[in-house]
Amino acid sequence: MYPPAELLQTEIFAQLPESLHLTDQASTWLAARHTKMHSFLEGPAFDRSGNLWCVDLAHGRILRVNPRGEFEVVVSYAGEPNGLKIHRDGRIFVSDHLHGLMLLDPVAKTIQPYLQHVKREGLKGLNDLFFASNGDLYFTDQGESSLDNPTGRVFRLRADGKTVDLIMDGLPGPNGLVMNKAENVLYVALTHDNAIYALRLEPDGTRGKVSRFIQLSGSTAGPDGLALDEAGNLAVVHAQAGTVWIFSPIGEPLYRIRSCTGLRTTNVAFGGPERRTLFITEAERGAILMARLPHPGKLMFSHTD
Repeated sequence: MYPPAELLQTEIFAQLPESLHLTDQASTWLAARHTKMHSFLEGPAFDRSGNLWCVDLAHGRILRVNPRGEFEVVVSYAGEPNGLKIHRDGRIFVSDHLHGLMLLDPVAKTIQPYLQHVKREGLKGLNDLFFASNGDLYFTDQGESSLDNPTGRVFRLRADGKTVDLIMDGLPGPNGLVMNKAENVLYVALTHDNAIYALRLEPDGTRGKVSRFIQLSGSTAGPDGLALDEAGNLAVVHAQAGTVWIFSPIGEPLYRIRSCTGLRTTNVAFGGPERRTLFITEAERGAILMARLPHPGKLMFSHTD
């Protein structure tokens, strides 16, 4: 249907040092998957000082990586952090599968619940989150949803910090999410449908029609993290395929970025000079990869005034 995507290579920007490996530490998340891992890196996001923040889902850690690629454990707690985004005022929001939406204070190095219920109903298990330019926070409530249990949801927490809207439910594994340049379409990765959905948003914020924007192949795992560049191209992490795809605004595959190490690519963030470098978390080896791209990443809410 389309010509082959141009292949782009990666290199390792940072590697979790052995001193921070927790292979033998108990983890309810890993126990449920009958495996052992020293870490599971997810949720990369840059702060204004150029530090890359990420989470360790397997062992409840919030990590900070300085521009030299050196890791620091900022917070360790009894949770399952899955996504992380930075508010323009410096607050760090974390989507936690066990505890809901969390708020991290990077100075005090503390983390506490911010949103655990919607209209007196508990959340299923948060996965990822995204800030719109107006300060609204969109997040996916994945829980244990799948094709045979399509109960996942997408919510929006308004910039007032109080109003929560249900954008869509009945979803099989909602994961990463990001808006298009005009911010009238919300792209959502549906891991267990191996697809990207496009949720159209009306001017009043209500949801319009929903379409399947991209259908991926394979059955081991589907799309995970998403990001957008300034040209409107969509970066899609193909989990357990060691790949990040770059699709044009009309869904044409432009680039395939291949991991130079493990296959468990999880999420992405633009950074570096002019935001032209895509940083990729890879959970199998505990690495952060980087690839140079033709277009800079879209200026995120966390970097505006």
